[in-house]
Amino acid sequence: MASRGRKRKAEAALAAAAEKREKPAGSREGEVAGPSVVIEHCTSRVYGRNAAALSQALRLQAPELAVKVNPSRPRRGSFEVTLLRADGSSAELWTGLKKGPPRKLKFPEPHVVLEELKKYLS
Repeated sequence: MASRGRKRKAEAALAAAAEKREKPAGSREGEVAGPSVVIEHCTSRVYGRNAAALSQALRLQAPELAVKVNPSRPRRGSFEVTLLRADGSSAELWTGLKKGPPRKLKFPEPHVVLEELKKYLS
């Protein structure tokens, strides 16, 4: 039989971890962050490999943008690239939800996403 305090301590630890995930270590409250790119992908190896290649290409071509991969729990079968602007609005750069089969149609070529990104940033 577990002691009385264990369950409450575990719940408090989970709440603290969730709060830590919501607020990145480098951000401060009230600070205006620049635009960032969010890549949401399913947890499959193929999806992860394509997301890593795309994030690396984005970091090389646009180093001033923050690139986040799966900041929250991803949806099953998803591969989406979204631009989050500093004013809080968002623009979808790529979605692979309705694409495929074959599965390779779900993943964009990096130059396609970079062209869309340049269009939204200018």
